[in-house]
Amino acid sequence: MSELKKGSKKLLNAWAFYDWANSVYTLTIASSIFPIFYSALFLSEIKKVTAFNYEFKSTALITFVTAFTFMVVAILSPILSGIADYVGNKKSFMKFFCYLGSAGCIGLYWFSLEHIHLSLLFYFMGLIGYWGSLVFYNSYLPDIAFEEQQDKISAKGFSMGYIGSVLLLVANLAMVMSQDNGVDKIQMMRYSFITVGIWWVLFSQYSFYILPKGVSKSHKVTKSVIFNGFKELLGVWQELKLNLRLKRYLYAFFVFSMAVQTIMLVAVYFGEEEINWGTDEAKTTGLIVSILVIQVVAILGAFLTSSASSKFGNIKTLIVINMIWMCLCFYGYFIETPTQFYITASLVGLVMGGIQSLARSTYSKFLPETKDTTSYFSFYDVAEKIGIVIGMLIYGFIDQITGSMRNSILFLFVFFLVGIILLFRVPRLETKN
Repeated sequence: MSELKKGSKKLLNAWAFYDWANSVYTLTIASSIFPIFYSALFLSEIKKVTAFNYEFKSTALITFVTAFTFMVVAILSPILSGIADYVGNKKSFMKFFCYLGSAGCIGLYWFSLEHIHLSLLFYFMGLIGYWGSLVFYNSYLPDIAFEEQQDKISAKGFSMGYIGSVLLLVANLAMVMSQDNGVDKIQMMRYSFITVGIWWVLFSQYSFYILPKGVSKSHKVTKSVIFNGFKELLGVWQELKLNLRLKRYLYAFFVFSMAVQTIMLVAVYFGEEEINWGTDEAKTTGLIVSILVIQVVAILGAFLTSSASSKFGNIKTLIVINMIWMCLCFYGYFIETPTQFYITASLVGLVMGGIQSLARSTYSKFLPETKDTTSYFSFYDVAEKIGIVIGMLIYGFIDQITGSMRNSILFLFVFFLVGIILLFRVPRLETKN
């Protein structure tokens, strides 16, 4: 089919629809059922596992594997984006990571402590597939939407993702809760991993059909362009030195995103280990309900943030959201009861969708005039991934050494405080150094 014009409603909706397809991974695998499943594999009094010839605290192991995966994504992104820019087929790379991630989700059906290394490989595939595809998905935003459309369509994408992922999670929750004993519940959780992989592949096809192939055309990959992405990142960095507003915003984004993503990746592990639920059945139900609350409230949060940014400006809105996150970290250190956890989950949902959507669209709006959007968004994604690696490693080390995830959550307070300070330094108007 012929490519649609930039800004067309059909093109914008097709782009946003990929959030509907892939967000089931973040909700079911990263945020809810898999963390509950993973924790259920361990006896309540024994939270240790041996892997890579070392004994880990169970939550610390999954944190370290997650950090390693993001490091791989950070290294691969410049290489792949450089090739995608040169060949002009970013959609092919987006498809590859989508299918890799889907296969990893389905592979989690066979996750077991007896085959921990193969199991972690499937976990690795799902995680790298999701985040790898986002490098190319995010880079489409300035290609398909005009500046005045970007906040709204970015928020719409996140909202569609929340709605779609909640629908599948409700179905998966019904599967799990339909069983009376723990063994059968775990089996239903395994089936839910398969549904995520299938959902992701099927619903992504509409986006793949509509989205354009890329900007440049008729180039072939040679050895000289394999590492072209790193050269492009260096070029982006050189241009950033001349763009004070974009440079300072990236510094702030690097710091606060480090904390946000870490909290989102470990929230359920924290709730499973640190909250007194009473019974295992109450724990399973409570954690999944908490995630549902986060997703539903996040839909409202994304639109409220979009409205606030149009009225008060992106940077001022981000400062307020970071202040709320900072307070949540402090409060999170003291929570012990399910009610307190539900309250925290509601507030997290309100600011979670907002900060992700607004951070992405703010970066897009601050970009200089360029057709090389993939390289700029690759730089954005690399900064985000390296931040996550640092955040997860710090979180994991504190958890492993102190034996408590509360200390790790409290430490993230510092990142939000620094992020706020850096956001105050972002110039209101574009400034050349």
